[in-house]
Amino acid sequence: MAKCAFLGLGVMGFPMAGHLARAGHKVTVWNRTGAKAADWATAHKGDHADDPASAVFGKEFVFLCLGDDPDVEAVYGAMEPSLGAGMIIVDHTTASAGLARRLHKRAADKGANFIDAPISGGQAGAEKGQLAIMCGGEPDAFAKAEPVMASYGKGMTLIGESGAGQLCKSVNQICIAGIVQGLSEGLAFADRAGLDAAKVIEAISGGAAQSWQMVNRWETMTQGQFEHGFAVDWMRKDLRIALETARETGASLPVAALVDQYYADVQAMGGARWDTSSLIARLPKSD
Repeated sequence: MAKCAFLGLGVMGFPMAGHLARAGHKVTVWNRTGAKAADWATAHKGDHADDPASAVFGKEFVFLCLGDDPDVEAVYGAMEPSLGAGMIIVDHTTASAGLARRLHKRAADKGANFIDAPISGGQAGAEKGQLAIMCGGEPDAFAKAEPVMASYGKGMTLIGESGAGQLCKSVNQICIAGIVQGLSEGLAFADRAGLDAAKVIEAISGGAAQSWQMVNRWETMTQGQFEHGFAVDWMRKDLRIALETARETGASLPVAALVDQYYADVQAMGGARWDTSSLIARLPKSD
């Protein structure tokens, strides 16, 4: 079993660190809000540290699950004095590929390895230990980290060199944006046409229109329930990263750019923390 540090105990990180502990790994956690780290340590009979450098000192694996590029840079800088040869840093934050490449180089200068490893599956996937993990980095480091990540991941894929995991996550979010908008329009169309949504979903969910979003979100979408899942604020952050990368590479993302603005509408409606399926809230309902 490995000596691990887990930094960032949000709705994803808290259960992920818990799966590590239940798998038998020795886990020390840190969180910006110290009370949450103390709560985790009590719940999982683990250790918590007062600062990132203390949390990662002497560990084999360091896992990060933070918010955005500035958060990762700040926490990495705080823990950097404790990094040493042979350590493997796994960043589960959805951040930019450019940041991943810079931190990969900084880790290498310390004799450590850095893997960018954004995740997909949402809060439910984290709680069930069923996350999909897309990785960028060195094959040897990935091979060592893979069985540890299996504590909370159902599938780990090395996409390519440093930054490739983050680019893959952008592909994931681009696809989801289009799917959720299409599902929202389809359900709104069914409503305006006077159709029974449950019967419509029964009829089409076994065919080519089927998606995870359709199976798992159609009912809450039609009921206007959005207080769950992956927040609109975070989706807009992810789409911002994808759109910035598209400008750098010359890729065309007209649908993603449009849906990003639709999410801005949802934010203006007070839905910043609503699930991404709340795109349907923009569309008129039948009387």
